[in-house]
Amino acid sequence: MDASMWIAKTGLDAQQTRMSVISNNLANVNTTGFKRDRASFEDMLYQNLRQAGSQAGAETQVPTGLMLGTGVRIVSTEKTHTQGSMVSTKNALDMAVQGAGFFQITQTDGTIAYTRDGSFKLSATGQLVTANGSLLQPAITIPPNVASVSIGQDGTVSVETAAGGGAEVIGQIQIARFPNPAGLQSIGQNLLRQTASSGAPVVGQPGLEGAGQLMQGALEASNVNVVEEMVNMIETQRAYEINSKAISAVDGMLRFLNNNM
Repeated sequence: MDASMWIAKTGLDAQQTRMSVISNNLANVNTTGFKRDRASFEDMLYQNLRQAGSQAGAETQVPTGLMLGTGVRIVSTEKTHTQGSMVSTKNALDMAVQGAGFFQITQTDGTIAYTRDGSFKLSATGQLVTANGSLLQPAITIPPNVASVSIGQDGTVSVETAAGGGAEVIGQIQIARFPNPAGLQSIGQNLLRQTASSGAPVVGQPGLEGAGQLMQGALEASNVNVVEEMVNMIETQRAYEINSKAISAVDGMLRFLNNNM
């Protein structure tokens, strides 16, 4: 295969991957707490046909080299952890993190996952769980027959019973922060998993030591900007077309050689 065809082929692969990333962003535009992904490109190895600064003669050196690129590839997809807008739900069990931090969720295998989705429900035993039934960590149990549930910006959970008697503190919600949140691994169901790149979680009380505060009765919307993603989609489509035209042009050149040589 002609080298230029191979180079254009790597461009097609990279742009196709980027389109998949953009499509996933748009598909999750209404997903609570979703963070958009960004595809990062890098050029591939070069064929060094002549080294810059090599001897052109006994007393002269070439000022520039001759290096031919071999294409492009997607090197990573990185989540952009900017704050999403707050959507008021007036549901006492809905929470949003205003700032840095993640809710801790206990999975069925006992490990801890992390999420920005604060749309919690009550289980049959009165515990706060996700839409999939996974427990919030530390566990919060709401006693039966309560008149109201209050969650402070610092994560303090208090209830007021139907019989009166004032508010009673029943638990403390904690959130986790990471040195490199972009290094977390997405595992679906609005959950993220710790990796070696993310670093160890720093668990603490909301509002302290750089951790975000909690907002009761609100959810964090996706940070996907539809207009920006549509512009990126058009740009990707045009880049894909240009690479395909490069393949067509090389094919025409080879056809000309076959017909005339």
